[in-house]
Amino acid sequence: MAKYRCSVCNWTYDEETEGQDFDSLPDTYTCPVCGAPKSAFVQEGGAKETEGIKTTVADKIVEQLEAFGVRYVYGIPGDSNLPLIDAIRRSEKIRFILTRHEETAAFMASAHGKMTSELGVCISIAGPGCTNLITGLMDAATDRSCVLAFAGQVPEVYLGSEAFQEIDQLELFTPFTEYSETIARENQALKLLIMAVKYAYRKPGVSVLSTPTDILAEKLAGQIYLPDKRVFLNKTSPKEEDVQRAAKLINDSKNVTVFAGWGSRHSGELLLEMSRKLKAPIATTSRAKGVIHETERFSVGVLGSIGSKHAAQAIKTSDLIVIIGSGFRQANLVPAGVKIVQTDIDPTKIGKTFDVDAGIVGDADLVLKELVPLLDEKEENKEFLENIDRMNKTHREELEKDANDLSIPINPGYVVQAIKRHADKDAIICIDVGDHTYWFYKKFVCEGQRTFMSANIASMGFALPASLSAKLDYPDKQVICVTGDGGFGMLMGDFTTAVREDLGINVIVFNDGKLKNIKKEQLRDNYPEYGVSFPNPDFAGFARSAGGEGYRIEDPTQLDEAIEKAFRSEKAALIDVIVDPNKTAASTKRVD
Repeated sequence: MAKYRCSVCNWTYDEETEGQDFDSLPDTYTCPVCGAPKSAFVQEGGAKETEGIKTTVADKIVEQLEAFGVRYVYGIPGDSNLPLIDAIRRSEKIRFILTRHEETAAFMASAHGKMTSELGVCISIAGPGCTNLITGLMDAATDRSCVLAFAGQVPEVYLGSEAFQEIDQLELFTPFTEYSETIARENQALKLLIMAVKYAYRKPGVSVLSTPTDILAEKLAGQIYLPDKRVFLNKTSPKEEDVQRAAKLINDSKNVTVFAGWGSRHSGELLLEMSRKLKAPIATTSRAKGVIHETERFSVGVLGSIGSKHAAQAIKTSDLIVIIGSGFRQANLVPAGVKIVQTDIDPTKIGKTFDVDAGIVGDADLVLKELVPLLDEKEENKEFLENIDRMNKTHREELEKDANDLSIPINPGYVVQAIKRHADKDAIICIDVGDHTYWFYKKFVCEGQRTFMSANIASMGFALPASLSAKLDYPDKQVICVTGDGGFGMLMGDFTTAVREDLGINVIVFNDGKLKNIKKEQLRDNYPEYGVSFPNPDFAGFARSAGGEGYRIEDPTQLDEAIEKAFRSEKAALIDVIVDPNKTAASTKRVD
């Protein structure tokens, strides 16, 4: 007499106990426990290839992730991913981080990829779990962060039958992912996993593996792949003739401005060497803010709509802009007639927005290592640099004015300067999307701090999950979350995750009771203010009720003390700052 196991719920049909041969059961027979069809049953001990095998597909997936160096998996467990969750539970190298929302999990994976250039991994259940991942995964896709998402799926035997929580996952994810496949057989699992990781690192971008529950529970033996034999990172060297053409153009130009993007984030020293050699000011994109110390003489801050007017003015008198590692798209900030050298690892980004006189396809660090030695040492153009010095002096005076503004309601610029006074030189600062974003990028002067944001999709809600990820990856560093009441309100439940996981993040909420950036856009386009105001809960009280520290500040003279207490604490802390709802930071739209 034989036994047959339901591959969906593992209930066993014992012919001896049931008194009937399994084969004689009608085709309409279903599992009495979970309702799976007869075709979902497999004979125990009947397949020689599974005899003695103790590991499952889920076990092997986790073993392979361990080999890739994955340390965290963020997400929410449920019926359609339990075999994988249990395999993670038994791992001694991977820690599961439970979030309160799948969007948080996806943002955490995206932030991990941005901060470490390593693979970020998140997991969800089928149906709503998958749909909740989309915004965070889209952030990773558009900001080119390497992320792998495991999308739990209904059992393979139910696919296409309109099963509970079944959706067409591949149709959902394919439009914005680099790789999206279903593990439909146990012997596919490791091959598809290695392909997913390769594609995630390639651009980088997002890979999604749909994982039917019954397949995860199948037995699987064999060796995992060795990462150093299978996965190779994309670092493209530039063509020598392209570098020489760019060097000649730079050497023949008089007033050069260096514009550093995200691709140059690991090349701060080379950027400074270039700037000093050329006596050229350096502006950065918002994503690259902090790649050099902004106290450097030639630094003019962020160029862009959320950047300073001084950066826009600095390039106005340039006859050449050297763009390093950016597909900068704001043509309105580039003076007419200026020559452009542009480098990017993606050739589609070069010349996408404006004509380019010399383009270099390659990794920014490799390009700079070849380009900088070819550049001539330039004499100082006193008139050009004196203009830069005057603008920087004006900017410092503006910051000083903000730092001494004790008006009530609190000036958002005062909050930024208060954060600056207490931020460690190596702090990690995660910035959300809203009017406060403009204040921060225009007013905060980086001196070693690293900044992270949702740049291209510009999603509210990013900063809190990113801060959680940062504190996990860099537990000894100060982590600051700069957010508005709109963005924080979207995922504030995951402040409890910081408390539960003992992540001592510091959250600064700019509380003005409205979506002030949308108000600004309405007024800009001659619409009346409408639909942007809301009442807020007691954010500080919420933080305390969650087990963290919470401070509510309405008087600017009390802000420094609260920040000092919060930053000194080992607990997760939140400072709710009531800022002026009528004071907005203007968008930088034109070079004049």
